[in-house]
Amino acid sequence: MWPLVKPVFDRLFALAVLVCIAPVLIAIAIKLDSPGPVLFRQHRFGRHRRIIPVTKFRTMRHDLTDHGGRQQALRGDARVTRLGAVLRRTCLDELPQFWDVLAGRLSVVGPRPHPLKMEVEGIPAELAIANYHARHEVRPGITGLVQVRGNSGPVETIAKGRDRIAHDIEYARRQSLWLDLRIIARTFHVLLVQRSNY
Repeated sequence: MWPLVKPVFDRLFALAVLVCIAPVLIAIAIKLDSPGPVLFRQHRFGRHRRIIPVTKFRTMRHDLTDHGGRQQALRGDARVTRLGAVLRRTCLDELPQFWDVLAGRLSVVGPRPHPLKMEVEGIPAELAIANYHARHEVRPGITGLVQVRGNSGPVETIAKGRDRIAHDIEYARRQSLWLDLRIIARTFHVLLVQRSNY
């Protein structure tokens, strides 16, 4: 029996080891790619507008990073390093946020935490978008309705901001174990199927 099961065991064990060492390999690659720290930490709005630190792998040139979050990264942004572009496209830059989940600052599923000074069309997001802070009634997350409905990325217009806030408020009203499980499953689909076509 073991000879039949062994190949499955080998693959599962190898996958577990790769998952465990992936953050170390990414950290080494970041250090080799550009000068600066491996991690990027930025203060963002948490639940009930509490200010929380959110950690990511650094994807931008350290000397050009906007720590306040006013200037959103756009496609083709010169501040993003070569490796950073790959990490962003695959969402691997978000892996350190699982530490934030363990610390209780983030949930796996919830509205993405926005930078404190984020602007939309040159106006602070909290002034530009009606009901902006309603999204902060729940703990922010690594993935959410916005991400699985194809509306993620920079908020370039007030109309796009309103649409995203509507999804966040919908999640806050409907949150449940089953919705979270559906969003997690859909996130894997988006990452594995849709992003591979990017």
